Amino acid sequence: MKAIKNKVQLIGHLGAAPEIKLYDENKKLANLSIAVNDRYKNAKGEWIDETQWFNLVAWSKLANYAELYLFKGSEVAIEGRIVNKSYTDKNLIKRVNTEIVVSEILLLNKPKEQV
Repeated sequence: MKAIKNKVQLIGHLGAAPEIKLYDENKKLANLSIAVNDRYKNAKGEWIDETQWFNLVAWSKLANYAELYLFKGSEVAIEGRIVNKSYTDKNLIKRVNTEIVVSEILLLNKPKEQV
């Protein structure tokens, strides 16, 4: 269990097309957002549908893959690690941004060329 320190796996749908940024000549970044739906019964026995959004970051080959094959609505399974970044906003208030740095992406529906 020592190897499993910071690992997350999610299945959901992309809320928008990947936002691609280039750094230098060979460094590419893809920013994505994924909606993960959950369904459970509350104390009254009623079904509750809940959606949670997660910010994803993919680098290099995974960013290329995202740019070529992922689009708004794509159903994907991802694996990665959680990263918290602190910053101070323009009003001098300390904020924390949580994102998932992706290490694996699996497309669960057809690529955009085949849709």
